[in-house]
Amino acid sequence: MAMEAGTRQDEHVTGRVWTVRLDPYGRVSAGAVRLSCSRPACAEQRFPDGTAAGRKAAIGHVNTHLAHIRTGGGPRGEASCACRVADCAWHTPDPETVRQGGRRPTTGAVRCGGPMVLTVYADRAGRLWRIAEMCARCAAATPDCRVLDTAPPPARTAPAGPVRTAGNQDASSSGGTSGGTEKTGVAAVFSDYAAGTSSAVATPASVPRARAAAPDRTPQRAKRWGKIAQRTVPQDLKPDVLRLELIELGDAFRAYQQRPDPDLVLLAELHERKARAFRLWADASGDRTLRPEAERAETAARTTREMHANRSGQVIGDPADHDGPVVERLLTRGQAVHARAVLNHIAAHAPHPEAEVRLAVFMLTLRAARAGTGNITGQDLTGWLQDDAERVLEQLVVSDWLLLPGTVADVMASRSEDPTAITVPTLLPDRARPLTLGKNNRARISGWAQRVVGDRKIRKKKATATDRLLALYTAAHTRPDGRLGGPEEDDGLPLDQVAAFCALAPEQVAEHAELLVAADWFTEADTDQGRLRGQLSERVLPLSGLLL
Repeated sequence: MAMEAGTRQDEHVTGRVWTVRLDPYGRVSAGAVRLSCSRPACAEQRFPDGTAAGRKAAIGHVNTHLAHIRTGGGPRGEASCACRVADCAWHTPDPETVRQGGRRPTTGAVRCGGPMVLTVYADRAGRLWRIAEMCARCAAATPDCRVLDTAPPPARTAPAGPVRTAGNQDASSSGGTSGGTEKTGVAAVFSDYAAGTSSAVATPASVPRARAAAPDRTPQRAKRWGKIAQRTVPQDLKPDVLRLELIELGDAFRAYQQRPDPDLVLLAELHERKARAFRLWADASGDRTLRPEAERAETAARTTREMHANRSGQVIGDPADHDGPVVERLLTRGQAVHARAVLNHIAAHAPHPEAEVRLAVFMLTLRAARAGTGNITGQDLTGWLQDDAERVLEQLVVSDWLLLPGTVADVMASRSEDPTAITVPTLLPDRARPLTLGKNNRARISGWAQRVVGDRKIRKKKATATDRLLALYTAAHTRPDGRLGGPEEDDGLPLDQVAAFCALAPEQVAEHAELLVAADWFTEADTDQGRLRGQLSERVLPLSGLLL
């Protein structure tokens, strides 16, 4: 079923979605996990032995679901896109749209298309699997989404009823006459009435010959027409090469929607061609509304290439300029930009300057970034802050940065089965929004921060909140090869900026960097000449957020 923007279906059958999750339960240090499935008939399973056993069971559970779906006929061509039903929240938001408007595009602006496909999504942390019936375009736009099967297009039925002739009589009728001539079973064609007569004999022999062209006229071939981006290409558009390019691009996009598997390189090339063509179209026609479409195509091309690079572990630009290993990173480049924005916001707006408060504010901000509310447990707080958790939480409540439904003691006693709902007033939707994180970005960055703060080797070194802040800051400011710095900071990071974020004096940074070297976070680190230089170890590279 090819779904185009603006089309309507007579019957809407919502695409099916099944979600399989792994959540911790009990003591965090024990590593026990709970497997749950959104299908009501599936019972919850618990695995006290650790995440590996739970992940193996989850994958088996997903495969069982897929086998049942394929046995039952696979994806349904008449279903509507499940991603669109979810407001297309499974997509990575367009960074340009987020910068300009600060919000994810609305449902009306999302353009589903292509056949219905059966997909499976698995997050990189190995905690969530989602099986869904969705359109091919949404599947191509969703990171880490794999297409398993494609629904056949629905059969098109011809309109019922006998063929009519120009006299509005059944062509199969042998008794009706017009002008004393018997009708046959051959339908009349347009040339039968070209001479202006009111009736015609619809037999092959009676079809008149095409009239010869006038001597002073040259027969003209009908121009090819087409559509692209819900616009009809004008037949009088000049130059012809531009008109043909637009028509071919429209055909190419529609052909791409029919592909069983996404090809992000091809899609990026199509978007780049569209951007050039629409800019030329705007110049040729003087239509100013075409320029925003060209800008959107440029943004789509850039985002698609970044998505391909993140999926394949490549670096955008000349590969010869980057000698680092190929790494599958937890954060995309766009998500790394958002992570650094949250770090900068915390450094400027934390209610107290001490490291423990900043670390708690950073983690709680990620929980409540979208709507100003979120859930936490006592296990979360003790995992981040150990013995300082209750004291820091009390400070945040007293300063009115955090609102709790009960007491601090109630929060510390809460567990994952019954978490505590928190409110951060400065992040509520009715206030000026300091952060613009979509649903997928918020969850991914929060998971990234949890991985960094809860790093096993750092925890074994009995690291303080200051050490964890340093690990977060350095992980978010790296080059492709894992060295600290960016395109304008190829000689490490400014020591004063690092020290200010970690609530340290510049001369104290070296001591904490040495602890991270001992924890195998850095392979080396030094603080000479007012710069923090270092190299992330190979085990940490998946957590690095590229500055390039």
